Amino acid sequence: MANQVFREKNRVSRRAGCFRNIVYLGWIIKTCEFEQKAQDKALNLYIDTRGAGPRPVTFTEAVVDGLAAGGGLYVPECIPELTLEDIAALAQLPYAQRAARIYRAFDTDLPAETVDALMAQIYGSNFDDERICPITSLTADTHVLELWHGPTSAFKDMALQCLPRFFSASAAQLREQGKLDHDFLILVATSGDTGKAALEGFRDVDGVSIGVMYPDGGVSDIQFKQMATQRGRNVQVWGVRGNFDDCQTGAKNVFGDEAFAEKLQDTHGVALSSANSINWGRLMPQIVYYVSAYAQLVADGKLGLGDELDVCVPTGNFGNILAAYYAKRMGVPLGMLYCASNENRVLTDFINTGTYDISERPFVLTPSPSMDILVSSNLERQLFELTGRDAEAIAGWMADLREQRRFRVDEGTFARVREQFASDSIDNATCLDTIKRVFDEHDYLLDPHTAVAYRTAENLRGENPVLIASTAHWAKFGDNVYRALHGLEPGAALPADVAALSGCELNELIAQETGKHDIPRGLAELDALPIRFDEVIEGGTDSIEAAAARFLEELGAAAPGRDDRD
Repeated sequence: MANQVFREKNRVSRRAGCFRNIVYLGWIIKTCEFEQKAQDKALNLYIDTRGAGPRPVTFTEAVVDGLAAGGGLYVPECIPELTLEDIAALAQLPYAQRAARIYRAFDTDLPAETVDALMAQIYGSNFDDERICPITSLTADTHVLELWHGPTSAFKDMALQCLPRFFSASAAQLREQGKLDHDFLILVATSGDTGKAALEGFRDVDGVSIGVMYPDGGVSDIQFKQMATQRGRNVQVWGVRGNFDDCQTGAKNVFGDEAFAEKLQDTHGVALSSANSINWGRLMPQIVYYVSAYAQLVADGKLGLGDELDVCVPTGNFGNILAAYYAKRMGVPLGMLYCASNENRVLTDFINTGTYDISERPFVLTPSPSMDILVSSNLERQLFELTGRDAEAIAGWMADLREQRRFRVDEGTFARVREQFASDSIDNATCLDTIKRVFDEHDYLLDPHTAVAYRTAENLRGENPVLIASTAHWAKFGDNVYRALHGLEPGAALPADVAALSGCELNELIAQETGKHDIPRGLAELDALPIRFDEVIEGGTDSIEAAAARFLEELGAAAPGRDDRD
């Protein structure tokens, strides 16, 4: 059977190779046609999922605002459509140009030359692989999309190297148009990876300051040190007593406090914005890598053009898998979208029942902390699309969630959920077992989040090949990787000599034991950096607002020659 599979793959590869030659010979023509399509369209505007916004806004306004005025999330009025030839032609381009091509297809209100220049800055030497997000094939039909080659070793870099530059370009354009006269405070809630990626992306960006909240005790040692040692004159980090949902809910409440917004404007000349995936500027770069991955697999002869590819994504806030859905909407031949959950299985239960219920659901700490989320913000966008953009239904369900801690979708919407998605949850022990088994079978070391996705793909997959989104380098979660490799139970105490090691030292031990010495420099140097931020605050709205105000006051006091925080 295995030989038959590989013979078939070789046949497909030869067919794809012939097609690649055709694509290459006609590439300049296709490039002109692709760009002409974008030029011929009217400007794409962005609308509020809850229908409460006063008007549609431009791309630059959506990026700068972050959250829609009515409390909903922005989505584009039009989703561009790509032909198979458009998609295949992307493989002839470096990643930065692929990203620029997709952005131009969405017809943003930034000039094309600005988009091209920004992408060239974003996806370059700051990534440790020139392919940006290379694909490792473990078998003929199982492909791992490595999204962690950026400066913070997590998939969030794919978007958060992008968003700050587009944020700055958008703000500059709006200022030139007389639509903007203030600076910004980016307020971020993180379950671990978003915080560091946002801090790094916005570090020392003019006209922007950034404050990040993480659940105190709810992130790995490496994740904590990445944030707590962050360089930059305009950055601040707070631990929050509680879990990620407390951080995220607190942030949303701050965004909704009009009196606080007025105070920030009057006192500091600052408005709030977001770098979480509620910001469309965070989501859009993620669409790019799914379009790009399909094109690359075809170019590599691992997939026939037009053949379906299933995608499995470790999912917490629903942004990453939503990006795959939008890529599918654009015409990429993606099949089922597998939503991989850990023991915080609220999304699995929703996809399997149509009821989203956190009213009595316990919050579980797992080996995959970036997925330890119960309130999945981007599900709102997904439901907006699956209801045929019924803003009234979305507003009602979100009100139910806020007031009753649960909601149930109608049967038609549930049927459409089931057409697009399947889901499974992986318990902590199985997650660690999967890390060990994949290392033994393929000499490939997964982080715990990717292990959840790998096992989910095994449980749910059919005949289609599967692309697994790998969201972090294993060295960000060395303690649980060590437990996995040594057969320890989840949460079990490490041996005393191992427990005495720092996160960096533990990674070195794992590298020696496994031969995996590819520890990114940004992780390896953490022990040598000073801890700058160790403040812990309460998760209530008042506490967060008070902390944000203190931060802005400190920035103002230190502004005339501030280099002490570098």
